[in-house]
Amino acid sequence: MSREYLLMIAIFVVGTGSIWGFFKTKTEGFGRFTTSTLLILLVLTISSLLYATGKLQGDVMANVLFAVFGFAGGLFTSKNDN
Repeated sequence: MSREYLLMIAIFVVGTGSIWGFFKTKTEGFGRFTTSTLLILLVLTISSLLYATGKLQGDVMANVLFAVFGFAGGLFTSKNDN
């Protein structure tokens, strides 16, 4: 196996493990934080796989990471409207 295949397998295993752990440890229901965390995990896993296969350029991957970090930072620092 080449290094690219091993890298893709490793990213897939880590991403799948993260999503499995997310569902294993979450409480009942889908609230604001649960849905956002799931979306962040999915975006990071899929974009990492695309970047590892060469389908996503480095500057696009950097933009994805900035968007994810900005979304996560805004999610956890925003005030509740309740």
